[in-house]
Amino acid sequence: MSEIRFDVVGLGNAIVDVMSKTDDAFLEHWGIHKNAMNLIEEDRAEALTKAAIEPFYTSGGSGANTIAGLASFGARAAYIGKVAKDELGSQFTREMSATGVPFATTPLESGPATARSIIFVTEDGARSMNTFLGASVLFSKKDVDEETVRAGGILYLEGYLFDREDAKEAFVFASEVAKAAGRKVALTLSDKFCVDRHRASFLQLVRNNVDILFANEEELLSLYETDDFDAALTALQADTAVAAVTRSEKGSVVIGAGDPIVVKAEPVKQVLDTTGAGDQYAAGFLFGISRGLPLETCAHLGHIAAAEVIAHFGPRPEKSYKALAEAAGIYA
Repeated sequence: MSEIRFDVVGLGNAIVDVMSKTDDAFLEHWGIHKNAMNLIEEDRAEALTKAAIEPFYTSGGSGANTIAGLASFGARAAYIGKVAKDELGSQFTREMSATGVPFATTPLESGPATARSIIFVTEDGARSMNTFLGASVLFSKKDVDEETVRAGGILYLEGYLFDREDAKEAFVFASEVAKAAGRKVALTLSDKFCVDRHRASFLQLVRNNVDILFANEEELLSLYETDDFDAALTALQADTAVAAVTRSEKGSVVIGAGDPIVVKAEPVKQVLDTTGAGDQYAAGFLFGISRGLPLETCAHLGHIAAAEVIAHFGPRPEKSYKALAEAAGIYA
């Protein structure tokens, strides 16, 4: 068996976020579905970028945010994604490298630009994402670095990438490489939008390739096409070994070998921006898993990370997650 050099290897979209504060009237004017992910074309991306007030540029992408959070905990992590050879692609690569995370996927020489998500945040902290997937959708099996996948204790797959046949093939291939090396595979469903589009494929992946699943309540209910949370939870427990389902201020429910575990959310004085909350919860949970901690402790770490990120603007940590975990007495 090959050596484990990374606690977690992430595979997902490589996106630069363009963040802007706004109000409901702006969203209505532009026909933006609030508090959801809206897929857009490049011309609309350009128009929304120009319309954004005092935009703040930062590397994002759900899976990449999780990997950055893992690095903040002190984990060894790597990332695999696709950018174009342009200014935003260079920014993404620089900022991943600055967190200590290797990102060596060959950039796209010609074709669509690096993906960007124009995220409008309203006063209630809700984030409305308008995502041009650009170069990231051209990710394929040939972009999967098998050596890096084998070197990770856990392979973390981002559901947002799961939108083209080439990407699906890459997902399955990467998970098979990980499994053959004796590694665990984790998947985040990412958004109800993704589940609605790819329900059958997601279910097949969960049942055959996934050891650890992340979902929020809405995504879980969509996955099993039910309004009954307990029924969906029971179905999920039959399909995968470990799962964490987030429920906003209600905390999360964790599934393992025994009965489901309910873990409370961390208190937050003021929610400023919910962008990255689920991503950072996954970072804490995966860090705990990589250290062999009990599932309840893994969820606690997830809530600590999520509470930090929603208390400021942007999808990645501003405070050291390692320091926050140590202050909570649960760092390993």
